[in-house]
Order: sequence, then structure tokens, then C-alpha cells
Amino acid sequence: MHIKKEEYLSLNALNVTKDNFEEHLDQVQFLLGLYKNIFNDIYNWIVVVDKEGFIVMMNKKYCDFIGIKQEDAIGRHVTEVIENTRMHIVLKTQQKEIGDIHEIKGNQMIADRIPIYKDGELMGAVGTVIFKDLVEFDVYVKNILKMEKQLEFYKKELKKALGSVYTFDNIIGESNAIKRAKEISKKVALSKSNVLILGESGTGKELFAHAIHNASPRGEYPLIKVNCGAIPSELLESELFGYEEGAFTGAKKGGKLGKFELANKSTIFLDEIGDLPLNMQVKILRVLQEREIERVGSVKSQKIDVRIIAATNRDLKEMVKKKLFREDLYYRLNVISIGVPPLRERIEDIPLLARHLMKKLASEMERHVTEISPNALEALKNYHWPGNIRELANLIERALNMVEKEAVITLDHFPYYIRKQAKPDIGVSLDTLEMQLDGTLKEIFDEIEKKAIQKTLLKYDGNKLKTARKLGISRTNLYEKIKKYDLDM
Repeated sequence: MHIKKEEYLSLNALNVTKDNFEEHLDQVQFLLGLYKNIFNDIYNWIVVVDKEGFIVMMNKKYCDFIGIKQEDAIGRHVTEVIENTRMHIVLKTQQKEIGDIHEIKGNQMIADRIPIYKDGELMGAVGTVIFKDLVEFDVYVKNILKMEKQLEFYKKELKKALGSVYTFDNIIGESNAIKRAKEISKKVALSKSNVLILGESGTGKELFAHAIHNASPRGEYPLIKVNCGAIPSELLESELFGYEEGAFTGAKKGGKLGKFELANKSTIFLDEIGDLPLNMQVKILRVLQEREIERVGSVKSQKIDVRIIAATNRDLKEMVKKKLFREDLYYRLNVISIGVPPLRERIEDIPLLARHLMKKLASEMERHVTEISPNALEALKNYHWPGNIRELANLIERALNMVEKEAVITLDHFPYYIRKQAKPDIGVSLDTLEMQLDGTLKEIFDEIEKKAIQKTLLKYDGNKLKTARKLGISRTNLYEKIKKYDLDM
């Protein structure tokens, strides 16, 4: 019997009369047959009992496994049919049991048991075997974990494809210099104007580019990134503007979209713009003036709507004076300029940055490190940071690799050129020693000796001969003690 969708949906609101009784009886019988087929063919094993524990329904697959016919199982008490059942206990406690291990015929299965109520009154319970054995469950879990890993992989790949994953929240710092840069950037983000980000290498210029794009009306589209200094000059034009099929030997069939086409209605980030060859500067200028591009090998132009964010660590003004950078392109790009301060001009941000990088890198490296000692932070603040935040990140990563059992990064985990930035602290009072040192007399003397050698080495910039003379020991003896206390500079 075939039942139409509209007839099926109307069964909930039927008015049965003598005239249509047979018709509705046929429909009810059809639905009962449908439910029976579903009940028997469903993958899980199911048993339903009344409030006394007698079996009302039990699907065929469950009965086949136990070795009993359905008609023989129905009407019998569940404890007589299913080995080690707890259905009668669930009826007594009226507490559902989820994911319980149930052993039948030596097979360990995973089962759910749930009480059934009608108008608040207990009517019975339903039991479901959701995994026939623990091997099946293990396969299921492994498949889930595999899917989760695949999902995470595709999420990461999607982020890479979209190219813009950072926001202003990812720019760490409370100094006036960084606050000012963020404040300008947030205002600029809402406009369509081109932006020039200036700053030394390693200061986080790309981070600002990401944040500006994400906060802009174009943020729903991917940020297209181009490192002008990393692409060979002979390939730069085809990378930026694309090419037509057959434009040159080795050109892909069907041609290729360029970065500017990919950035249509979005933002293109031209990093290291100061490394752009003069011939390409002319072509970029045309894009800015005409708002159109022309693929390599094409005879026609196409309009594009692209916002440019450019960045450089070079002095473009000086390059303009030396005719190394086009003046007209410079002013086209420099509608709004943002200076990202070097780390040495935002020393007060170093503790925040160091702890942020420590947590991030410790998580990635699976290292249980939770803090950086005050002495280590002081040394970091005294350093001049030619490599800026990138150098700080490298030093924190190095320190995390050096940490062994401790949960704290200390001065000892940094290289000598950082350790020597710490303030000398050779003079120690008895009260201070009493607070700091704990252990046997030998352990206390060893700690004092270690500190004395360490501070003297720092005082003489690692010079072993001067250190040995100052301490009144031979250079050979000093080398032995350096090795003993792991003080190699």
C-alpha cells in the first residue's frame, strides 16, 4: 500500500467515522507494519518492557543473537530472556543508565537503559545495545577521532586559504606606542584608503595588516598576501596579475588567476614593498590609478576593486631620493601610514609579550611551563632587541626547550648575552640565604659557590681567566665547576 505524504501528515488529526473507518484502519495497519520493519531492521538491538519487567517488544536481531524467537520472548520476564540484564533494576530505581557495559554470552557490549513515562507515570523501560562489543566501540571512537583530526586539518587549511586569522586582540601590549598604533589602525580599517605599514623587521607589521583587514567591511573575503621580496622578479608579474593559456612556455592550461584578481572586492597585502623592482612599481601604479589589471599574454584589461595594504622595513623616503622607489607610487600607497614601534621603544610590554608567547608556545610544544622568573624578565627588559618580537619568540622557544622539571623559565634558560643583562646580585645577607637556601650543608655551600661563579662570570663577560683569578682558583678548576653547575656561557 502506498501512502501519500499529505495523507501521512494528516493522520495526527483524523476524525474517524463509520464511513471512513476501513480507510483509516488500512492506514494504521500500514504504519504499524512500517514501524515493525523499522524496529526489526534497525542496526541497534532494542528491548521494551512494561513497568513489571515483562517484555513487550524485542527486535529480531536481538532475539537472533540470544537464540530465541520473538514470539517466545514477548510476554516473558526480561530476567528470563536477557543474561545479566539490569532492566528490572532501572524500573525500580527509575534512573537511566547510559553507556553501561553489559556482558552476554561472553561478549562485552555497551548498552543504554531508559525508563518510559506517560503523564508522569512510569510505563516501562527501553533498553538499547548500541555497540555489540568493545572492539566495535573502539573502531567507532577511532573513526570519530579520525574525523575530528580531518576536521581540524580542513579548518587549518581553510584559515590558510582565507589568509587572515588575526585580529586586534592578537596584538599584545599596553604601552602608549602600541596603543597609538592600534588606535590609528582601527580607524583606518573602516575606510577604503590604501595603508602603508612601516616598521623594523620582526615588529609585527603583518599582524597589523591582518587585523586591519578583519576589522574592515572587506573582512568577509580572504586577505591575499604577497611577499614582494620572496618572489623572483621574472615570476612576479605573472604572480600578481596572472596569465592567459599559452602566454609562455610552461603556462598552465586555462591560464592562472593572479593575486590581484583573487583579491577582487577584498584586500591585498604587499609585504616588503620596498623590494619591488622598478618595472613592477609602474604596473602597481597603473592598478592604483586605473583600478584595472591585464593578465600576461592578454590583450584586454579587467576592472577590479582592491584595497592595498603595503608594508616595509626600509626607508621609502630615502629610496625615493635615490631613485630606487617611484615617488608617485610612494604617495599613492602612503595615504595613511602606520608606524609599528620596535620592541626597544615599548619595554614595558615585554613581560606581557613574554608570558603570552610562553603560554602559546608551551601549548604547541606540550611543555608544562607556567611562569617566567622576575630576574629573567628584568634581563629581557634590559636587552636592546635588534630582532624585535620575532627574536623574543625565538628566545622563549629556546628557553622552553631548556626547561627540564621546573615549571618556570629562569635566567639560566637564556643564552649568555641575555643573562649578562641581569643586575649583579653578588652580595647576599645571612637572612636572605636563610630564606632562599634549604637543604644539607653541602647543598647550601654548593648553591653559594654556584651563585658566586655565575655572578663573577657575568661581571667579566664570560672571561674564564679573569673569573678564575678573581675567585682565587685555577682555570682548570673553574672549568670543572662550570661543568658541574651547568654554567657554560
